[in-house]
Amino acid sequence: MTLETIILSLELDSDLERAAALLKAGKLVAIPTETVYGLAASAYNESAINAVFAAKNRPSDHPLILHIGQIEQLFAWVADIPAAAEQLAQQCWPGPLTMIFAKAPEVSSLITGGRDTIAVRMPDNARVRQLLSISGPVVAPSANLHKKISPTCAQQVMDGLNGRIDAVLDGGDCQLGLESTIIDLTRQPVQILRAGPFYPQHLADIIGQEVLLPSQHNIAVAGNMPAHYQPETQASLFARNELVEKLSKAEQKNSSVVVLHFSELAINQPIQAIKMANQRQQYASQLYQALAQADRSHCTEIWIEQPPADWHEVIDRLSRACFR
Repeated sequence: MTLETIILSLELDSDLERAAALLKAGKLVAIPTETVYGLAASAYNESAINAVFAAKNRPSDHPLILHIGQIEQLFAWVADIPAAAEQLAQQCWPGPLTMIFAKAPEVSSLITGGRDTIAVRMPDNARVRQLLSISGPVVAPSANLHKKISPTCAQQVMDGLNGRIDAVLDGGDCQLGLESTIIDLTRQPVQILRAGPFYPQHLADIIGQEVLLPSQHNIAVAGNMPAHYQPETQASLFARNELVEKLSKAEQKNSSVVVLHFSELAINQPIQAIKMANQRQQYASQLYQALAQADRSHCTEIWIEQPPADWHEVIDRLSRACFR
């Protein structure tokens, strides 16, 4: 455990170089991406990779995602690049798409959780790609304690990991605010293992074949645990009519509740309300910040209005955040 976590600025060249030097030295640096902040460690350094698991209290058999800064860095890590992957890389990289490949033989089992596949993505942040071009590829799970809310700003990283990691590279708020789509290219038919900003039909159109989105699967990938992305406060999902009924009863007594809602609801004190966007991508970008805000209010419960069923990536995160 480090004595003090330092904060660096993504915009300063000197800080970018310092972050790269820390990574090369085997240190842990939280980095901003367009999705969430990732806890980066050099993918070449097994001691640093082990430190990621320790800092997050993350199970060692839970695979990590390799982050690259340029396409040339991919070739040393994968055994085969199928045609579908080339098509997706041309259209979706850099961006919030993680692809699963057969791993190269020399890839450490610490990265893959002991599996014969490796997950790779190229973040859509030019400054971060510049960092990775200097430091080399990194593993970068979300920069939070295991199963807790993924951070979308530097302060959230510090709230969870201050003193446990060496530095945070502050790049402001993450644009998308929700983790990448994970697509498995090692099996047929191709399938999405974690819903995210790239939707099945979009990916299917690119590769010219069906892309499945199973409601459940038992393949080990990042974020595939029943309880995940969780606030400290107990959170529950309710259909709108259920929520209206609960609100009518709660407002008759002194209730310490925060409600996340996107439809128009009459919410009176003492209930606290966080109004969410009623548009899918905007809602997704707000979700983790809203859950963190609710947590900071010291409420006893968080009630969440159930979003539309076809918001797959949002429903996935909320169902895990509310799992008990």
